[in-house]
Amino acid sequence: MNIVIGVDVGGSHITSAAIDLNTLKIISNSTYTNKINNKASKDNILKSWSSVINQTIKSIPEVDNIKIGFAMPGPFQYATGLAMFENNDKYENLYNVSIPNELPKYLDCSNVELRFLNDASSFGVGVSCMGKAKNYKKVIAITLGTGFGSSFISKGIPKVTSKDVPEGGCLWDKQFKEGMADDYFSTRWFVKRYLEVSRDQVKGVKEVVQTNNKHSKKVFEEFSNNFVDFMTPFIENYQPDLIVLGGNISNASNFFLSDIEQKLKTNGLTPVFTVSTLMEEAALIGSARLFSTSFWNNVKNDLPNF
Repeated sequence: MNIVIGVDVGGSHITSAAIDLNTLKIISNSTYTNKINNKASKDNILKSWSSVINQTIKSIPEVDNIKIGFAMPGPFQYATGLAMFENNDKYENLYNVSIPNELPKYLDCSNVELRFLNDASSFGVGVSCMGKAKNYKKVIAITLGTGFGSSFISKGIPKVTSKDVPEGGCLWDKQFKEGMADDYFSTRWFVKRYLEVSRDQVKGVKEVVQTNNKHSKKVFEEFSNNFVDFMTPFIENYQPDLIVLGGNISNASNFFLSDIEQKLKTNGLTPVFTVSTLMEEAALIGSARLFSTSFWNNVKNDLPNF
């Protein structure tokens, strides 16, 4: 059995699991998760991450070299493992911290190798291997949650430098309206916009859904309009066979997806949409694939730094 640990680092939690790289199946009783205070000090964040990963390490047979693949949000230098979190409301105390140099100090193993892939890319790779995107050649995978993640997948490989994908192979940092896309396609936009239109404070999209009033309908309609305005040129350029949605906001897709599809159709675009049921499992599998020799050879020289 070729065992790799996959780790999904979220804005408010971390999940770790052992994966059989030969079958791309998660090994039973190896998955652990915990909430994370992303405003904590560097040492406390790394201790919190390691406490979860160490539980997974203890759940697998003893091996000489522990391999850990990370699904990591940006901004991050994925080739070197240097965290560049700044002005994005999470993990800012890790700014300019080398994760390969610092995290192993807290891990219960003496020999460890770490590799990193963007979290949305990991999700896209996972759904292309095991999920609804398995039988599609060109896929745009989008994660809607604490931040706005995206990846452009071709035959299971995330594309970063192709002419038909945006710079860096991602969308979160691209300009939109008075800011960047991450400002408009994330939980904080829903919270901010709902407060503006209703004068009521909510914690997240789930509460917006639960209100189910004229204000929530207005917010979801604006979200749909923004999504179509922003995504249209990228869809036109990449011509995906499938667009896969993931992340917590995708749980509310009944409130916006049909509107998005209709508006795109008005623009002459009819991409197939689906909402992933794999969710976090996809990112774990995608990150573990960093230790598949053929996959690694395809991506190692094309890892984004942003």
